[in-house]
Amino acid sequence: MAAGGGVNRKISAASARAHTRKAKQNTSFNLPSDLFTKILLVLSVGALAWAYQAIQPPPPKICGSPGGTPITASIIELRDGRHLAYEERGVPRDAAKYKIILVHGFGSCRLDTINLSPELVERLGIYIVSFDRPGYGESDPNPKQTAKSMALDIEELADQLRLGSKFYVIGVSMGGQVTWSCLKYIPHRLAGATLIAPAVNYWWSGLPTNLSNQAYQQLFPQDQWVLRVSHYAPWLTYWWNTQKWFPSSSVLANSIDILSSEDIKILMKMPPRNHIVAHLRQQGEYESLHRDIIVGFGKWEFSPVELVNPFPNNEGSVHLWQGDEDKFVPVTLQRYIAQQLPWIQYHELPGAGHMFALADVHVSRFETRDLSVRLDWESRVRSGARTVTPVHEFVKH
Repeated sequence: MAAGGGVNRKISAASARAHTRKAKQNTSFNLPSDLFTKILLVLSVGALAWAYQAIQPPPPKICGSPGGTPITASIIELRDGRHLAYEERGVPRDAAKYKIILVHGFGSCRLDTINLSPELVERLGIYIVSFDRPGYGESDPNPKQTAKSMALDIEELADQLRLGSKFYVIGVSMGGQVTWSCLKYIPHRLAGATLIAPAVNYWWSGLPTNLSNQAYQQLFPQDQWVLRVSHYAPWLTYWWNTQKWFPSSSVLANSIDILSSEDIKILMKMPPRNHIVAHLRQQGEYESLHRDIIVGFGKWEFSPVELVNPFPNNEGSVHLWQGDEDKFVPVTLQRYIAQQLPWIQYHELPGAGHMFALADVHVSRFETRDLSVRLDWESRVRSGARTVTPVHEFVKH
């Protein structure tokens, strides 16, 4: 016994360790299971909200509205309330013999047009109206835009400008896709049509799978992904084209790697387009450039490969021009489409790229044949150059 009458207890080492463990367990923090579930739920909702915001494009800055730029172009109001901006060139429309609607391509606008000599315009009575496609330049965006809606916009433009029962359509690049839509939905309004290096949708029905896949694989990987996203997940298009984690579109990045040698030569001779580029994107890139990709490479209600002849009685004609060195539009698919549509007058330009229509050439002859328009591109004479050689002499038929 210890002094003072206390009891001297001996505590084993094992018992001391057990006591220590219990003490540590009693002081640890246990999160109630229901609270842990709530935290996970809050984090998940936050992540989804962030993802939703990331994929949502900013609202367009519509011209003439608060926050938008002033309207400077001539405009018409369409049936659905949208406005379409347009630009007229050539002889007055009331005096014109040939009335042409020009459809611009990707990253372009109504200010980009084909150059005709004043003498030719006056002699043949040519009138050209170009317009900003929805979301470009000063035309209102169309969130419901489809291949069909573009053809109907063109028909309404022609009616409001009183171009008559029939008119001509020329489509360049992505504008060529719109021309296919006109041939499908308003063939009765066309006197003739010309497609200049029209873009091809790799998912159009009727295209051989092996041929389409082969052409698709020739694209840069980042461009394959841009088109794949626009086709299968269009709601991700804005995020994909603005994110910094993976390489985005070569076209949007203005990469010269996607240009042929001839295209680069043409580009080096062109005047700066900074003011036009700023103008065409002023309402936002999503409703102009991104929407163009979504519609052009999305799911179509028809395939140009399966079109029927819009001019069965030869009352008009359709011409398709394509460079065989085009790195934007695969010539192999263009050839196939032309083969499947024998009523197409196909013109292939050896050595030409995608931008041959902007080369140092001009339309030298605009002649009629059975109410159709034929465009022959001819080299412009430079000082010290050789005798002018018509390009159509080199065309492969």
